[in-house]
Amino acid sequence: MDAISLSSGNKLAGRYRVLDKLGEGSFAETFLSEDEHLPDAYRCVIKKLKTEVEEEAKLKIAKRLFDEEARTLHQLGSNPNIPQLLAHFEEDGEFYLVEEYVEGISLYQELSTGQRWSESYVIKLVKDLLDVLKFVHQKQVIHRDIKPSNIIRREKDGQIFLIDFGAVKQVTSQVTDENTMAPHTVIVGTPGYMPGEQLRGSPRMSSDVFAVGMIAIYALTGLNPALGQVPEDEQTAEIIWRDRASVSPEFAAIIDKMVAYDFRQRYPSAQEASDAIQALTSHRQAEDGATVLSDRGNVGFPGDRGSVGFPAEPVPR
Repeated sequence: MDAISLSSGNKLAGRYRVLDKLGEGSFAETFLSEDEHLPDAYRCVIKKLKTEVEEEAKLKIAKRLFDEEARTLHQLGSNPNIPQLLAHFEEDGEFYLVEEYVEGISLYQELSTGQRWSESYVIKLVKDLLDVLKFVHQKQVIHRDIKPSNIIRREKDGQIFLIDFGAVKQVTSQVTDENTMAPHTVIVGTPGYMPGEQLRGSPRMSSDVFAVGMIAIYALTGLNPALGQVPEDEQTAEIIWRDRASVSPEFAAIIDKMVAYDFRQRYPSAQEASDAIQALTSHRQAEDGATVLSDRGNVGFPGDRGSVGFPAEPVPR
């Protein structure tokens, strides 16, 4: 199928003017655009399905995933940390999604320097990611492609946004092979963030939890999972990472459970992982409060960042 090529200046649906290409994946291209029907040159993202796929079967898969993304974004649009679906249309045989544009930088840009981030920063990052993922899982949706490049930190306020729902799977839905009548799912995901059961075509909510845990390891160690830099135990296939990080045993235990090789040993969904993080932070806040009360009057005490004896922690650029 001959595909229509988009470039700067092209207009779609009589209102969306293309400004620049943002990126390209296996099934779609994304473009920064502006909606000329709204004031102040409202910016948005247009995602265009690749229709030049030669194999008809692959095109059907791509179209199904594309439509699934539209339905999922519409379903999840009430969450403030997920881009809203603005439009979904076909024009001249091509298929498009229009989404809210989040101005900021990706988590990949923050982490790609290889810098090892402090434990408190990573705890906050994991908490923010799990807060969004809890909402996704409560809607019975598995994201399946959580990775640093699919996480945007909004420039104006530092809020975390989860993007790219093109690989989602509804927990309650199954795809049936017309020849065998056996349920199956398309294997999608990113090496390094995709656990074994997902690679075998059986993703679970705990598969998303695994991905968040691998992001935490990346942040703590500077080792990029997608490049195969995080080693595994040859006997157990468990992730080996603690020797490369400055981390407390309590937080390390939570991460180990998130990235356990056997999904039955992981937190079953984002809710349980979030509860563990909340329990850890609450315990530490209680301890810090007790220390403050006992040390009142001293110069500098735990929790007083930047005071004498307690240097401020690094923050991402």
